[in-house]
Amino acid sequence: MMTAPLRSGLLAAARSQTCRNLAEGTPLLRPVVDRFVAGVTTDDVIAAARGITRDRLVTIDHLGEDVTDREHADAVVDAYVTLLARVADEGLAGRVEVSVKLSALGQSLAVDADKIALENARRICAAAAAAGTTVTVDMEDHTTTDRTLETVRDLRVDHPWVGAVLQAMLRRTESDCRDLAGAGSRVRLCKGAYDEPSSVAFRDAADVDGSYVRCLKVLMAGAGLPMVASHDPRLIAIARHLAGAHGRGQQDFELQMLHGVRPQAQQELSADGLAMRVYLPYGTEWYGYFMRRLAERPANLAFFARSLLTRS
Repeated sequence: MMTAPLRSGLLAAARSQTCRNLAEGTPLLRPVVDRFVAGVTTDDVIAAARGITRDRLVTIDHLGEDVTDREHADAVVDAYVTLLARVADEGLAGRVEVSVKLSALGQSLAVDADKIALENARRICAAAAAAGTTVTVDMEDHTTTDRTLETVRDLRVDHPWVGAVLQAMLRRTESDCRDLAGAGSRVRLCKGAYDEPSSVAFRDAADVDGSYVRCLKVLMAGAGLPMVASHDPRLIAIARHLAGAHGRGQQDFELQMLHGVRPQAQQELSADGLAMRVYLPYGTEWYGYFMRRLAERPANLAFFARSLLTRS
């Protein structure tokens, strides 16, 4: 298990511009990043999605967060609109959706942040509806949770299929699951990838797992679609058991994993008849995402170290 100081250090490095500049200027790092990130262009991610959708589902994330100027936020929206048009043109809309971070759409702007983020998210949802697919709104650190869920509620007025993400590490999440477990609601439950204080979050891994299971029980008993985002075989087994106990078929909930993490297990679960969705990120703003992946699992950090050693 990764120590708390090491995890905190990696997450701090994810926010450091100095570390980012160093990482982005290191050619040796690119092949390692490619394990988790499907290239930088729309063509790159469409090609990756085309391969994955032979046996699994996909949610595509155009990487970027904490945008601080309106022009950049508008460019992110344009990228999603272009992506969704390609998804439709390639005939992938039945198996590919998109995920969006509100901080990439303007939620971090100095003026009218929530209004701008909502307007931009509505543009993406309209493009998704035209393409025949859906959108899931990612969750970020705990300071944005209320604002993000309010935006999801606003988006669902016109697009009731908009998905929400909840993080089991937050103490509030079991209650949020009850609020969001209604008919038609799509909820992705993950453990959480941010360095949150103990006042709002469980810090011990066993406590996070316990919270995850309690939240799963609420979602599986509800009328919505639970989306189980975990690479943990034990939690996946619990999810399958709870689904069966509540009369859900194998397509009445989703399992979700990150691109590049346990790909063989993904294929095996799909072959077993389960709805298996892969979170597929792309774009030039890969640094923060990549560092959080290292902080989440010791196996990722070990892979990173081995890859650098074999290429040096």
